[in-house]
Amino acid sequence: MEGTKDSSPTSDSLVFDINGERFEVPEVDPSTTLLEFLRSRTRFKSAKLVCGEGGCGACVVLLSKYDPVSKQIESFSVSSCLTLLCSVNGCSIITSEGLGNSKDGFHPIQERFAGFHASQCGFCTPGMCMSFFSALANTGKRPHSQASPGFSKLTVSEAEKAITGNLCRCTGYRSIVDACKSFAADVDLEDLGIRSFWRKGDRKEVRASKLPSYNPKDHTSPYTEVLKDEYKSTRILNFQKYSWYTPLTVEELQSLLNSSTAEEGVRIKLVVGNTGDGYYKETEKYDKYIDLRYIPELSAVKKDNSGIEFGAALPISKVISHLKEESKLNSSSGGELVFTRLAEHMEKIASGFIRNSASLGGNLVMAQRKYFPSDIATLLLAVGSSVTILAHHKQDTITIEDFLYRPPLDPKDVLLSVHIPLLKPTRTDSSIQTNSKLLFETYRAGNGLAYLNAAFLADISFSKNGILVNHVRLAFGAYGTKHASRARKVEEYLAGKIFSVGVVDEAIRLVKGAIVPEDGTSHAAYRTSLAVSFLFSFLVSFANFGSPENLNDSLLQEAAKNTNDIHTRPTRSPPLLSSAKQFVESRGEYYPVGEPMPKFGAKIQASGEAVYVDDVPSPPNCLHGALICSTKPLARVKGISFKSNPRPSAVTDVISVKDIPKAGQNVGGVAFFGPEPLFAGDVATFAGDVIALAVADTQKHANLAAKTALVDYDTEGLDPPILTVEEAVEKSSFFDVPPNLRPAQVGDFSKGMAEADHRILSSEIKLGSQYYFYMETQTALAIPDEDNCMVVYSSIQTPEFAQVAIARCLGIPEHNVRVITRRLGGGFGGKGLRSMTVATACAVAAHKLRRPVRCYVDRKTDMIIAGGRHPMKIKYSIGFKSNGKITALHLDILINAGITVDLSPFIPNLMIAGLKKYNWGALSFDIKLCKTNLPSKSTMRSWGHVQGCFIAEAILERVASELSMEVDSVRNINFHTYESLKFFYANAAGDLIEYTLPSIWDKIAKSSGFERKIAEIEYFNRSNIWHKRGISRVPIVQQVAVNSSPAKVSILWDGSIVVEVGGIEMGQGLWTKVRQATAYALSSLQCDGTEELVDKVRVIQSDTLSLVQGGFTQGSTTSEASTAAVILCCNALVERLAPLKKTFQEKAGLVKWDDLILQAHQDSTNLAAHSYFVPESSSSVYLNYGAAVSEVEINVLTGETTTLRTDLIYDCGQSLNPAVDLGQAEGAFVQGLGFFMLEEYLSNKDGLVITDSTWTYRIPTVDTIPKEFNVELLNSEHHRNRILSSKATGEPPLLLAVSIHCATRAAINAARKQLKSWGAVEGTDPTFLLDVPATMPVVKQLCGLNAVEMYLQNLLSRSSS
Repeated sequence: MEGTKDSSPTSDSLVFDINGERFEVPEVDPSTTLLEFLRSRTRFKSAKLVCGEGGCGACVVLLSKYDPVSKQIESFSVSSCLTLLCSVNGCSIITSEGLGNSKDGFHPIQERFAGFHASQCGFCTPGMCMSFFSALANTGKRPHSQASPGFSKLTVSEAEKAITGNLCRCTGYRSIVDACKSFAADVDLEDLGIRSFWRKGDRKEVRASKLPSYNPKDHTSPYTEVLKDEYKSTRILNFQKYSWYTPLTVEELQSLLNSSTAEEGVRIKLVVGNTGDGYYKETEKYDKYIDLRYIPELSAVKKDNSGIEFGAALPISKVISHLKEESKLNSSSGGELVFTRLAEHMEKIASGFIRNSASLGGNLVMAQRKYFPSDIATLLLAVGSSVTILAHHKQDTITIEDFLYRPPLDPKDVLLSVHIPLLKPTRTDSSIQTNSKLLFETYRAGNGLAYLNAAFLADISFSKNGILVNHVRLAFGAYGTKHASRARKVEEYLAGKIFSVGVVDEAIRLVKGAIVPEDGTSHAAYRTSLAVSFLFSFLVSFANFGSPENLNDSLLQEAAKNTNDIHTRPTRSPPLLSSAKQFVESRGEYYPVGEPMPKFGAKIQASGEAVYVDDVPSPPNCLHGALICSTKPLARVKGISFKSNPRPSAVTDVISVKDIPKAGQNVGGVAFFGPEPLFAGDVATFAGDVIALAVADTQKHANLAAKTALVDYDTEGLDPPILTVEEAVEKSSFFDVPPNLRPAQVGDFSKGMAEADHRILSSEIKLGSQYYFYMETQTALAIPDEDNCMVVYSSIQTPEFAQVAIARCLGIPEHNVRVITRRLGGGFGGKGLRSMTVATACAVAAHKLRRPVRCYVDRKTDMIIAGGRHPMKIKYSIGFKSNGKITALHLDILINAGITVDLSPFIPNLMIAGLKKYNWGALSFDIKLCKTNLPSKSTMRSWGHVQGCFIAEAILERVASELSMEVDSVRNINFHTYESLKFFYANAAGDLIEYTLPSIWDKIAKSSGFERKIAEIEYFNRSNIWHKRGISRVPIVQQVAVNSSPAKVSILWDGSIVVEVGGIEMGQGLWTKVRQATAYALSSLQCDGTEELVDKVRVIQSDTLSLVQGGFTQGSTTSEASTAAVILCCNALVERLAPLKKTFQEKAGLVKWDDLILQAHQDSTNLAAHSYFVPESSSSVYLNYGAAVSEVEINVLTGETTTLRTDLIYDCGQSLNPAVDLGQAEGAFVQGLGFFMLEEYLSNKDGLVITDSTWTYRIPTVDTIPKEFNVELLNSEHHRNRILSSKATGEPPLLLAVSIHCATRAAINAARKQLKSWGAVEGTDPTFLLDVPATMPVVKQLCGLNAVEMYLQNLLSRSSS
């Protein structure tokens, strides 16, 4: 570049390595991300697109580059979905395939993930492996003690935290954490859960020797230890043809910003890590990209007596490292506390792979220019930082406050550096006897974006008069204003005050007036209460730093004592999870069925070699589609245009209802209750209705076209949309439930109410929705084939129905449509009709354009169209005796089904089945399926049952509160006897021996120490004001139905076996169980070699033209049905082979399997068998039982809930694979935890989903699951009516997460009793209802938004009296 004086070579070609392969890219769009390049232009597909926001970790790779300053190779994890390709010039990238693979051998990480059963659907697993590998790769740089052979230098805590930024929807995380902890230097292998490497009882040395060998020297970065010499000199990319520039000095940067190419209207993007794109999605193209990372001043760290100055381009992770280092160097000045707290708080921001590339300056510029709710801005405001900016050709240093509140930076302005002062206590007046002390603390509430963040700095002195507040700085942010701000009135009030409870009380009053969110801010009152809680915590902590004689206020001494529990900090970072126990029992009756074998394909899932739909290579001339969806709930669609007219050149076509072939129909989905439309016609009927499919040359261009499409709406003359169940009732907008699906009433309600001592009439419960959050979004690839045929690859749970829908839509016979599904990256019921929409839309586009068309739906659109769980409103009336025995229950239930019927007519039966887990005496109900102008609600893991289960518990909680009884006693008295079970469930109850719930109920009480825990919690709650605990024991009964299922088993010449089944593998281990069942059934031939037959079995993808009547994989029983179908096939093959084996044996004695099969082929024996399993009607429906005890702790000040421990026992019959079933139970439970405690699936006034990203929709993470999670699979007796005596596990354990919700209610009740003792009247009623989900604002509100004020007033009133 002109003006460059540096000796570093420049290049107009992009060069880098991926897994040791050199790539030279002469042409590229500078907006291209590393992930786009990996997935579209290389064979490496392990990095997955899940969110496109850096919020999930599925796309994580390891990036290595040479640092010319340290002359060392730096290796760190990055989010490839945000990393721009041009920024990896001269770097080496490793994906999970490069770490290890099936051809070169798997890495120990991948082997241990498989062996610890830590991969289910597998879509997140490569990213997990890479996040953890990044942690391993960097341990060599730390001065840890030497690790034992086979282990790393990581601690258990570090191993856990290595994957805290990665999301998983399947496993429940425990198994993943165990796989990571197995590498830790301080791990106790006894603490690790079920695994395939050693047997119970093996000695410690034996266990360690059986782990896949790990040696740091052999298993470090395979392609980065010696970067090629050409990369060691910094390669400067100046891609002027494609507008990517890399200045080397501030002067060059100024020249670029002010050159003739930067005239008005030219859009300039300053680039460091590009992580801002994860929050602010770009929809317009930039004209110029300027890489700031090679300007030395912008990455420099300068330290002097005044503090530390960080270059604005420095990654946040490096800022953290320097702060930690500086805190050690200034350990005697008092300033070390500030640096330590800053570093600790910054580690809570985003995830490691984001902090590794996100820059300090970028975060602040987003806060200044776009009002991003930055934690860093709040921290810097509290410590009095300053910044240096380059604006209008000159450099200027201003305070961080002036920076935030000045007009938004011009695109040509640059933040150069940030200065953090080295703070020291001020010199005090001689009258003060002791030295001053500097206090600094930071706070945040919320996962992801904070509800509120805060940072407080105080200088205090100690004297005989008490604690003197010299001065304070109080900064608050993210509470619903544009920028972080200081509470100056509070600061001014506190300055010079002698500390007392009265001073604290007045400061609290002032801060409530200072921290006021803007109108429209969600949870505004909660955010203000957080400001009160945080300030209270900080101020009262002053008392902990003085001696008793400094606390001249007895009330202050009491307050300090009562707040000790909120100020304790661990001296070292504790593990996220404590040890847990998993109990499984295998029986050899059906060997190898019942063995805890690793999931089939787990290793290739870990390496990224497992092929999902979006991994299928694009055929030549392939186009890409993106859905254009309505943003209005009911409106005419007059037309579609684009912001750039004519439409963008990359857009090939816009496919809509007019493009459906004349012989076809507007059908986008087919299920049991009729077809559903593909495209909105003249009228869009809900927000999310698919109006069209934008088709372009790349997925990126298609998505951009869909996002920028302008839809012309008209609502004149249309009725108002129906958006609530109340409106549906008013307008009689309902779907019919067929008579055969309507649940039966139980007993005589009127009689039961007459027998009651007490009655509750018309009490109300509301339940919201939940989004599936499968890691792989909806995706399909449609390829036109010969003779008017269509081949469609679809990520779908019901390929058979997709075949029907596509055929009807195109107007062709079903045999012209071939739908192929290999595996799903998660489903949970969400890949039914919505998957058909995407597959059919691609097929219509491919049919019209005569070219392949694929679509990978972006996360936002997926969340808008998905529908999710059924929300509902319930009113109930109940009668009960004085001892808690229920005599009658009536429910009026309004279920919001959305715009189409979908599968909703099934839900009333399922819901009532879940509700009937208790003996209600008599049960009556009126259930209405409401048709509304919202996305159609559909089946989701344990649908209906989870709502019924919660309603049952909420009602019993209310009864217990009315009677002032322990809710566990009420549960006990309403527990089913076998007779009442038969009365409520009829034939589904099965035999008496199958009713294991009473024994499970007693067993869980003993194993969890339930009675002892109750006493301990009572003591804890008496001893702690600001933390309360609760415990709950909950049973479940879930009714499931086994459906028909096909299978085909073929034995090839070499004795290997190919199996096809109707069930779809989506992480639940169906293929694994089918392999085991195949080996079991064929081993009845008793040939030599059949004991290893399972290794000869391969289950292949679903193909609707190869195996018909595949049905819908859902409801937890498809694995059983597929297993049964396979056994039927194998029995037929055994019958054919037995005579040959007998003949062979008579001639040769011992018969080897391979020899037998070879001879059978030569004898023209039919070695392919097809079956269709149809369960007997008398035993197709059965009940599942389980129980759980959960203990939680809530923070009364913030509403945060921590699940301390969960004990779970579940009867899965005789497990087909205990390891798989254990993972299913844990994963289901954690998904239930999300529903009950975390996940808010919210819409705006038009019904358009607004929690549409990882920023706004929070699923459980590693740090939100139970700290101790003990799970036992009860291997119960032989079940004569079950398939190999097994029972379902995929869904029922989800219901047990209600135990966490109930325990949280108990903890809140303790807080409300305390609130009442302080004189509060409102918010103390014990009959309160805890909403679902019980999020932090919900819990805090029920504990009292004014709890701090009531506490202080109580203290002061006691003093005055």
